[in-house]
Formats: sequence, structure tokens, C-alpha cells
Amino acid sequence: MNYFIKELCQILQLKQPVVMATVLSHQGSTPRGAGSRMLVLPGGEIIGTIGGGKVEAEVMHTASELFDSEISQIRYFDLRTRPDLDDLDVICGGQMTILIEYIHATAQNFDIFQELQTALKQGRKSLMIASLEQTSSRVRLGKRCLIQPRGKISDTCPYPEIDLQRLVEELGETQIPVVLSAGKQEYLVESYTESETVLIFGAGHVAKQLAAISKMVGFTTVVLDDRKEFANPERFPGADQILVLDTFEDSLQGLSIDTNSYIVILTRGHRHDQTVLSQALKTNAVYIGMIGSRKKRDTIYRNLLDGGFTPKDIDRVHSPIGLDIQAETPEEIGVSIAAELILERAKK
Repeated sequence: MNYFIKELCQILQLKQPVVMATVLSHQGSTPRGAGSRMLVLPGGEIIGTIGGGKVEAEVMHTASELFDSEISQIRYFDLRTRPDLDDLDVICGGQMTILIEYIHATAQNFDIFQELQTALKQGRKSLMIASLEQTSSRVRLGKRCLIQPRGKISDTCPYPEIDLQRLVEELGETQIPVVLSAGKQEYLVESYTESETVLIFGAGHVAKQLAAISKMVGFTTVVLDDRKEFANPERFPGADQILVLDTFEDSLQGLSIDTNSYIVILTRGHRHDQTVLSQALKTNAVYIGMIGSRKKRDTIYRNLLDGGFTPKDIDRVHSPIGLDIQAETPEEIGVSIAAELILERAKK
């Protein structure tokens, strides 16, 4: 999500209007779930996807009309009763409600999304709230207000404090955009949390492939190695951060690791893998994976158990790493690891 908001900020900074399509709800089988988003630019370029097929094509067509009318709409798609849809859409057979929103390229809109991006970078969960008024043909969204469960962030928030408190309470732990009522007013309430971060220890062939894929599928990607000739922007052009370590002995020192962190251990040797793993097990990372054969893994596990770690600690480790797709090449192994990361993120 950080990547998506970053793209939106860059578009608004260029003073370009944009249409944002957000799946508000879905029932049954649909191409994408609630919370999926897509940006449509004036020339028809898209960023993100709400599932492809005829539904996405219709949303893009609606978006092109909104650039002229400068209004927003909420559209309902029933994939069960649409003979004009292609086979894939018909197979899905669910229902989707999609907000198709025209976002003006104003300083106010840029500032609020920039503020959201800053909050996410700092690891602050945030709620974005805007009043919403619906008629049969259009939707009007009021000023967006960025708040935290503990209080307001935005300097000027036009909505009653009692409404904001009620919306926060009603939202609870819901992570998808929803339309809620407070008093006589409807509001669009969107929950944003910091994006998951993949920390890749080792900058070899597999790491190079994994970093490209993990960035592509929405993870903040950090690469760490003690070799400058490997850990550099030329090898990892898409990485969010590249850290050249003095040694793997204290490789996690100074890093912010929490339940949104995924640690992938791909160093060049048995000793380094064990060193990083012993540090990783002392964190609350949601995922810890280590590459290597079962023989290598079992040797490292025995050493860690002898060093005071418990079987419960060892059970946290995904090793051999990645989903079992019979991967052999660095590219295939990168895909298998990325797939496991996606699976763990979905479970979370």
C-alpha cells in the first residue's frame, strides 16, 4: 500500500487529476477482494488492478468519462447475471461494489496523501475519513481527514469529534474501506497500516530475483550484505533500501523489526546463515525463512538448540524456504519464496 500511495502522491504533485477505483465490498467469488485499488490516469494508463476482465474495462471506461464530468460514482457489478462478460468473469460469479472517484489535482489533496505517506513511513496506523453523499448518478466526497485511533493528525478536520470517535469505534479492526454512518452523515472510512517489509540478508543471485518480485507484489524491500560489489543499486534497482554491513554479527542492530517484518536469510554461507538466524529469532518478525538443504538446516538447528534456543523458537523458521514448486533456478527459487511471503501476508 505504501507503493500505491507513493504513486498517487507523485501524480498529484505533477498537478495531474487521477481516478481511483476502490473495491468497497465483494460477495462470492470475484477477481479481487475488498480494498483492492487501481489508479487510472487521463491517458488511460493504470496503476494497480481490480481484477482485469470486463469489469476492469468498464471501470476504465467510466474513469475516462469522469475526467470530463469531474464527478465520482459508486457502481455495483453482479457477475452472476451478465451474459456480456467474458468466460473468466462469469466463472467468478460474485458481486462487487466499486467506488470510482475523481481526485482533483489540488494542493489540499496532495497534502493529505503526502501526510498519509509520512505516517505510513513512520509506522503509524492511520484512518482516512471523508463525508460521503450519494445520489442515483453520483457521489460527492467531502474533505479527507487523517486521524489516528488516539487522536487527530490533520490540522483542520471539519467533522464533529463525536462522529470521528463513533467511526473509530465502529470500524474496530476492519482493514478494508467501508461506508459507515455517524449521526445523519455517511462517511467513507479507510484504514491504512504500514506496509510489510521484506529484509533480504544476502545479495546473491536468488536475492536479486526475489527483490524484484517482492517489490512488484507490494512489499517494502530491503537488501543487506557485507559486500559492496553485490549490495548496490545497479544490482537492485528497485529495492527501497540497500545496506552494506560491516559484518553479519550485528546485522539486525538498528533495524525496526515488528509483526510487519519478513526476514529472508540468503547469505553466502552456513556460518552467516546461522549468525543471522540466531538474531532473527530474538525478534517478533512475522516470518523468518532460511535457504538451504535439510542437512544444513538440521545442523544449524542443533547448534542453536545447544546454544539455548527452544524447539518453539525453531518452529518459527521456514526452511527449506519457499513453497515446494520444485524450483531449481534462481528465478524459480525467487518465485517460490515470494509465493510463501504472499501466503503468509494473506494469512496475517
